[in-house]
Amino acid sequence: MTFSFFTAFRASNCRTLTQVRQLSDKGLIITTPDSWFVKILSTLFLCSSTSDDDFLDYLRKHLTPSHVSEVVRRLNNPNLGFKFYLFTRERLSMSHSFWTYNILLRSLCQANLHSSAKLLYDFMRSDGQLPDSGLLGFLVSSFALAGRFDVSKELLAEAQCNGIQVKVIVYNNFLNILIKHNKLDDAICLFRELMRTHSCLETFTFNILMRGLCTAGEVDEAFRLLSGMRSFGCFPDIVTYNTLLHGLCRIDLVDRAFGLLKEVCLKCKFAPNVVSYTTVISGYCRLSKMKEASSLFDEMIRSGIKPNVFTFTTLIDGFVKASDMVSALGMHKKMLLHGCPPNVVTLTSLINGYCRIGWVNHGLDLLHEMKARHVPANLYTFSVLISALCKSNRLQEAHNLLRLLKQSDIVPQSFVYNPVIDGYCKSGNIDEANAIVAEMEEKGKPDKLTFTILIIGHCMKGRTPEAIGIFYKMLEAGCTPDDITIRTLSSCLLKAGMPSEASRIKETIFEKQSTLLKKSYHESLNPDNSIPFH
Repeated sequence: MTFSFFTAFRASNCRTLTQVRQLSDKGLIITTPDSWFVKILSTLFLCSSTSDDDFLDYLRKHLTPSHVSEVVRRLNNPNLGFKFYLFTRERLSMSHSFWTYNILLRSLCQANLHSSAKLLYDFMRSDGQLPDSGLLGFLVSSFALAGRFDVSKELLAEAQCNGIQVKVIVYNNFLNILIKHNKLDDAICLFRELMRTHSCLETFTFNILMRGLCTAGEVDEAFRLLSGMRSFGCFPDIVTYNTLLHGLCRIDLVDRAFGLLKEVCLKCKFAPNVVSYTTVISGYCRLSKMKEASSLFDEMIRSGIKPNVFTFTTLIDGFVKASDMVSALGMHKKMLLHGCPPNVVTLTSLINGYCRIGWVNHGLDLLHEMKARHVPANLYTFSVLISALCKSNRLQEAHNLLRLLKQSDIVPQSFVYNPVIDGYCKSGNIDEANAIVAEMEEKGKPDKLTFTILIIGHCMKGRTPEAIGIFYKMLEAGCTPDDITIRTLSSCLLKAGMPSEASRIKETIFEKQSTLLKKSYHESLNPDNSIPFH
């Protein structure tokens, strides 16, 4: 690889070389990383475009690994630092210190330049340098977070071969990342390797794998892992049991979760906490078993455990979805009595409850109350109210809320706009519907339903050319029209005496569906093409 180092060196920069040599002769250049020498070297590297053999000879004699580390640090740019490293390696045949590799590897990974980092690591190993435990842990996590799990595994395997003591925290971090990326099989393999190489594991390690198993619905496997903990000198903690409770509730085994909660109360040295109770309460609410959820809430209070905003919000939302607004409002009062201020999720649930029973004005009042309490509404707060107003044929008020949403920092989504667009289309006010779509497109994008509503609305009004234009815009956006849309548009075209256009649209749809089928078929044969694995 060729590197340009000094600009017009044979002319004006020759003076710089002479001055450097004079300083060297006077003993002012020594082999420690002098700040002025590093500064000159960094500046020359940044400003240069050609190389000079005399200066290269000078650097071979005087440049040290310490100087290189300082130049890399001073450049403060991973790309430039890597180029300088390659220059010294290839043009000066220099060996480099651990600190140079440490600085560069970390900066390259932090800049998401993992391919360069891997190349640098290979150079490091060819120079006989080994990473210490801190650098190894950083690299394993960084490559894993970048999806380069193969490199992380390779680093750990090499560390084992070279007798590097890998701390359990390195494995824990890697396990955590694998679980978050839904790589459960890889996590299990890594855990088995950890069991083989480390006689003393941590409860935290078991908890990570249990979380992965429970997320994947493998709760029985998680319980088997619980049974094996003690043989490694580990004992379950409250996080262990909360993980299992969450896993059971995820697959609707709430009664079994309740039994486990009772077991923790009776047999463990520690008591369940607010997370334990809230998890099971949430499970009952999801199954609409509000009697059981309320009973467990009362038991929680008697146990001296203070409910939090998530506990109250879960119960309020459960009562709302069970159409028991009286109990939802009663729980809201209890929330205030316990000194627990409701958040936007709590208040949105109450607004949803009001709208479900037709008390839309109460929902609007609560929206104004939120503003007075300085609790900013979220996208779903607006969505609930706008949808309810549209169902009550209060389109102008719904449109006003859309304008209010547009003035906020919230990024609007099509599902908030669609009910208003649909309302105006059904009332025959197509121009107003088009205006709302234009407003939406200023900050968001229409979806498949938006296009469908517009096409059907324009067809119902006999505005065939506009319907055709929206249809092709729909295709350009990557949305495939459903059968109702195609039939409505075809019927509209036939009524308008445009059979050739109807045939053309059907051919276009057929071609698009054929293309999608072919793509799906090829991806099923070779899924790695659709999701590259680095």
